[in-house]
Amino acid sequence: MTDQLASPSGHVVLADADGGTYASLRRRSVSRAERYEIGRGLRKRVPRSALADWRSPPGRPDPVQLIMESHEGRVDGLVPIRVGRMVASPYGFLRGTAIVMAEDVARLPATGITPVVCGDAHLGNFGFYASPERDLVIDLNDFDEAHPGAWEWDLRRLVSSIWVAGRQNGASEDGCGAAVASCVAAYRNEVRELADQPLLSRSYQRLDVDRLHETTSDASLRAEIERATKRARRRTSDRALPRFTEELEGRRRIVEEPPLITRVAPAEADRIAAGLDDYLATLAPHWRRALGGYTLVDIAHKVVGVGSVGLRAYVALLEGSSPEDVVFLQLKQARRSVLARFVHGDSAWHAHQGQRVVEYQQALQTVSDPLLGWTTVDGRQYYVRQFRNMKGSVALDSIDAAALTDYAGIVGHLLAKGHARTSGASMIAGYAGSSDKLDIALCRFARAYADQTEADHQALVKAVDRGLLPVQHGM
Repeated sequence: MTDQLASPSGHVVLADADGGTYASLRRRSVSRAERYEIGRGLRKRVPRSALADWRSPPGRPDPVQLIMESHEGRVDGLVPIRVGRMVASPYGFLRGTAIVMAEDVARLPATGITPVVCGDAHLGNFGFYASPERDLVIDLNDFDEAHPGAWEWDLRRLVSSIWVAGRQNGASEDGCGAAVASCVAAYRNEVRELADQPLLSRSYQRLDVDRLHETTSDASLRAEIERATKRARRRTSDRALPRFTEELEGRRRIVEEPPLITRVAPAEADRIAAGLDDYLATLAPHWRRALGGYTLVDIAHKVVGVGSVGLRAYVALLEGSSPEDVVFLQLKQARRSVLARFVHGDSAWHAHQGQRVVEYQQALQTVSDPLLGWTTVDGRQYYVRQFRNMKGSVALDSIDAAALTDYAGIVGHLLAKGHARTSGASMIAGYAGSSDKLDIALCRFARAYADQTEADHQALVKAVDRGLLPVQHGM
């Protein structure tokens, strides 16, 4: 019924039969009832209460050292910006340190059920974007660390980020607990509902803005969603022209804003252009033809995110049949997922890390950017996507405790949808059950790991104060 893979942490990793990576139409399908019972049975080996505990174990890797190791291969001049964004707050630290949390959660008790997971499912990695039909939807929106892995890893990271963000916004500990409980309950309920649906039906479930308004009960959150969606609808390539470009000697080019947006040397630009030609071959035929009608006009390096700062990232301006017909593409360097070494047998799945990001994004999202693809430039692997595609997000610092609780339920629902699209829904539903035992356990974990995050953040602040890491604030 399942393949078994031994993980470095000593847990058994089960490749579930809900329709996983290596499906075969000729094998016997395992029934939902059987998979549900497998999940229930896992409670004996890993009680739900076992997911509650967090104590820094003896020999825990030094988080500052892990951060320093993660800087290897990055652009040296941008590392101070990354450090500055992480020392700014405990939440900023958590956003930039998927590597630290992966080290921690991969050694904790886990059921062994392994769908494709986001790998960096913190509260800020959900947001709005345009579907191919130009509808505005909300879903997971960052997949740099996506990889087959334990569903608990994603859920642990999400609930920890909710607690850290709640504290930062001034919520009480009870308020943070209510938000986490809302998230986990929504996750349980959604995965149980999807487990009862046909496999293909799960792949069509999506949350667009109209439905989001209907499911949001908190008035302040509805108001913030309205503001966020209005901003997102304005974030398109044509509207970006006056903000990001200027005309020089009859040619449009991307405006520099050092050190965040900088020019690319001609030789490097030629190599990136060749990489974009190769990228076209990774698109579906229609989109390859459509994008092939555009001409590459300019390329610039653009710093993005927190965890990604220092990795190579470029913005390319393409012009179509008129000066107003433009597309901005973004190339982002892709490296091996921080989860990869904790899942046995992963190395042969994707030799190209850009391809990994693209395929797992398409697996986890109901609808994805049709211009997603991948390429290689100077031996480095990249994924490519639209830069301006009506992307937006809820401003976490503008919502109160009640709104956070409501929004936490939304993201819990979305995470469950993503996991259920890949594999394991029936088994996760069997393990999670219909009681609040999992909610209670993960509330305890989230509070304890929020304490750990704040302590690790202080360790980074002290390391910066001692001169161990360079820092540039306010960028």
